Amino acid sequence: MTLLFVYNANSGKLNALLDAGHKLLSPKTYQCNLCALTFNTFSENSIWTSFRENSKIAMVFYHKDEFEAKFPKSTIPYPAILKLEDNALTMLFDNDHLENILSVEDLITQIKSKM
Repeated sequence: MTLLFVYNANSGKLNALLDAGHKLLSPKTYQCNLCALTFNTFSENSIWTSFRENSKIAMVFYHKDEFEAKFPKSTIPYPAILKLEDNALTMLFDNDHLENILSVEDLITQIKSKM
């Protein structure tokens, strides 16, 4: 089993710069709560980094353009956390659920509870 984290952002340095600016100037309108939880303005959240590096859970991270290239038939709303098991994708946390998570610690607790 692998968890797939799909950010509501496109890959690339220019997109990363634009996202950082958006988070800095208008954080309440930023459209990826998964990004906001796991990353600070310019770097990965240290609590998230520690969890990710020390977890026994297999995790793969995608920007939405990367995910769509790998899974072209998927029509999920972004951001999302999916479970890939036996070549089948299932939703673990959808965008609505992620919007209600207020801290990276809460995200980690909820992920652990699903495992």
